[in-house]
Amino acid sequence: MKVSESEYRLNFFLSNNYERKICKSCSTPFWAKDKSREVCSDVPCTDYYFFDLDIKSPPLTVREARNKFLKFFERKGHTIIPPKPVLARWREDLYLTIASIVDFQPFVTSGVVPPPANPLVISQPCIRLEDVDNVGITFGRHLTTFEMAAHHAFNYPDKQVYWKEETVSLAKEFFTEELGIPEEQLNFKESWWEGGGNAGPSFEVTVGGLELATLVFMQYEIKGDQYVPLKLKIVDTGYGVERMAWFTQKTPTAFHAIYGNLVYKFFDKIGVNKVDDELLKTAAILAGRIDPDKPETIVRHREEVAKKMGVKFDFVNEELTRAARVFQVLDHTKTIAMMLADGLVPSNSGEGYLGRLLIRRALRVLKLLGSDVKLYELIKEQIDYWKEDFPQMLKNKDYILDVVQLEQERFEETMSKATSAISSLVKKSKEITAEDLVKLYDSNGIPPDIVAEEARKINPNVKVEVPHNFYALVAKRHQSAPIKGGKKEKLPQDLIKIIEEKALPPTNKLYYKDQYQRSFQGKVLLSYKNYLVLDQTAFYPEGGGQIGDTGVIKVGDTEYRVVDTQKIKDYVIHILDREAKIPEGTIVYGEIDWQRRYRIMKHHTGTHVILAAARKVLGEHVWQAGAEKTPQKARLDITHYKMPTEEEIKKIEDLANYVINDRRPVRPFNINRIEAEMKYGVSIYAGGVPEGAEVRLIEIKDWDIEGCGGTHLSNTSEIGALKIINVEKLQDGIIRLEYVAGDVVSQYARAQEEKIKEVSKSLNTSPSQLEARVKRLLEEEEKKEQLLSSYRRMVLSEIERIARNDVVSDVTLYVIKDIYDDELIKEAMRKLTSSPKKVVLSITVREANRVVEIGVSKDLKVDKIIEKLRSLGGKGGGKGTYGNVTINASEENVINAVKSAIAEGL
Repeated sequence: MKVSESEYRLNFFLSNNYERKICKSCSTPFWAKDKSREVCSDVPCTDYYFFDLDIKSPPLTVREARNKFLKFFERKGHTIIPPKPVLARWREDLYLTIASIVDFQPFVTSGVVPPPANPLVISQPCIRLEDVDNVGITFGRHLTTFEMAAHHAFNYPDKQVYWKEETVSLAKEFFTEELGIPEEQLNFKESWWEGGGNAGPSFEVTVGGLELATLVFMQYEIKGDQYVPLKLKIVDTGYGVERMAWFTQKTPTAFHAIYGNLVYKFFDKIGVNKVDDELLKTAAILAGRIDPDKPETIVRHREEVAKKMGVKFDFVNEELTRAARVFQVLDHTKTIAMMLADGLVPSNSGEGYLGRLLIRRALRVLKLLGSDVKLYELIKEQIDYWKEDFPQMLKNKDYILDVVQLEQERFEETMSKATSAISSLVKKSKEITAEDLVKLYDSNGIPPDIVAEEARKINPNVKVEVPHNFYALVAKRHQSAPIKGGKKEKLPQDLIKIIEEKALPPTNKLYYKDQYQRSFQGKVLLSYKNYLVLDQTAFYPEGGGQIGDTGVIKVGDTEYRVVDTQKIKDYVIHILDREAKIPEGTIVYGEIDWQRRYRIMKHHTGTHVILAAARKVLGEHVWQAGAEKTPQKARLDITHYKMPTEEEIKKIEDLANYVINDRRPVRPFNINRIEAEMKYGVSIYAGGVPEGAEVRLIEIKDWDIEGCGGTHLSNTSEIGALKIINVEKLQDGIIRLEYVAGDVVSQYARAQEEKIKEVSKSLNTSPSQLEARVKRLLEEEEKKEQLLSSYRRMVLSEIERIARNDVVSDVTLYVIKDIYDDELIKEAMRKLTSSPKKVVLSITVREANRVVEIGVSKDLKVDKIIEKLRSLGGKGGGKGTYGNVTINASEENVINAVKSAIAEGL
């Protein structure tokens, strides 16, 4: 979009003697008071020269910079708002909080709900992984975790708060008064911002080569190639807290300003030599010349540092490579701690994938540094360092360290299997592409440099190039959540079209007014095929993991079965068992299947009880990943990093039943979305993120508050009881709990009793004596196993004598026939192939086919024997020293085929 100069020509600039200049390096317009300035004071147009600037502010830590910013804007009439988690739980399209404006998307920015305050100020911890490969190399310009201090103003058509003039004036006052920067050093660089479907002009505030803030004026919605003016115009600023700390401290790198003495402690703990501060500062001053998208600029930068320092390039290259890697570990360990502290569970999908990616990248960097330090030890240092700034780190310390230790073990296990996965890839192709590397990382978790290294060992001629931004490419593919499909597929498109064309009034939802209402009368608004829309209904439509109601609808003497209930927008659709032509305006009688609904309600309220119990027992990282409530049972999929123990499951069950017996009131209520978030946190979105200005919450007194659109009991005592009947791991990071409630518990108990009776009958005993009977059987089984072992030993001692044997081309062939003891066959093969040049065949007849097991000594391979037997029509395979083939051929033909293979050479 071509932007008019008038968007940037502010009275502030004109009345304060700023001039509009064109940067002679990048040709970008900028505003400055310094008449002699010719460049925009941003990299790469200039080196970092803020080290030499004289400012009045004392050195500020990250915490001091954050507080100075918040307090300044509070004095200027802004309300301080607490930050949200780094996991964007209130967004269904995004996993991580990448900017402060994300806190207010989409409901505030779209005008659906008002902001929590207007204007407001916040310091929001953010995580961005798109620059993960550049961390450390640019000495602090790129980070995966950073704090975006921001002040926001939301300007409505009928309420203007402030806009460009005031925003720029506030920035100038903050930087000159609070940080003591001479106004002549300030530069306001004209820019254009786009993101999340919105756009607007912006200013980048640059000082001494460092961009300290971006001032965005969100004033357009992007529709195709059109920019449509927004009614709600938003001041969206972002000040770099870490950059302000670096700017005032003037430390060798931004990492020194952020982490203080932790920098030197990490060098020590990792076990590598520290890098000279003067070398780092020289490198940092010139770091603006690095364009990470052009790896050759990194080499050029290091050549320039070597020249300026008067030392050899190889020395500089080695020192800065080591420093960059230590800085990467510093950065990544903080980000990992932040993610886990806010409840991330590492996995192979969703947000968990991004967490695992960063953990594994940190582990790989430690390997490159030649360190054997445990990652959790470094993360423990981060927790201790940041615990006052981010108390959730300390609160969830045990969880964080436990997960990191487990992830390191999993990574080491992955690496132990890496060679075989890489080998199969190399065999398929002479070239390993970037796409191959991504797929191998996604499926096996093998870092690309390991793939390249191992592939070249297997085949020195294989072509493999690792993209310099590999991890950023992978992260980008996984940074957004897939768009969730609705329930429209259960309803025909023509029905949806008719409803929209008729502009029917929203259905009056009686199930929210009284969740115990069983029957009602309603007026027909639409009768189409077997679909019926009424003006009001007590039938609950499928949603939020709760299946739709069933029941009957009566029209005079005619009765229709309602086999399902669905919803489109605000319309409830009754799906009948057959086509009905009911005139519009007809009053009908409806009645839900109450026993079915009541069981569902018990399971639904029970799900809220179970989820809260799981969070209390397993930790606050537990989050709902899916749920279903039916009359027969309920399931809850939760995020958790390992299988819960039997003891933990008992605790969850006991806690749930304690709350049931404690007769806790259950209260549904509607509340403004922003008020709900501020009061109860984003955990209200555990079951999903509903639309609209208001959210419906379900409160179980002193136990749980969660957003939910389902039907619930009025008291936990109505659940009766809860029994967890199954626990399984669905995938990495997701555990499924299945349970029954109310009278279904007795049905489950009855089914278990029947199984016990059947087992008792089979064992010729009574249920009361079953335990003793099983104990005796196990004892008898153990004695028989001991006896069998002694027989095996006797046979093994004679096996070489009783086995048929032949010598073919200096290889001894043993043939064992008709032994149906699999364990004995294995032992015999181990014994007979313990010395070189030995082949053992075990031939048994099973279901009209011959099963041939082949064992060979370590100096031979089984492959040719398998091929020969396959050529006779055999099916099976093997590798190394063992094979197994099922074949419909005579014993003589089998043995001759094996002899032929041996003669050709194994």
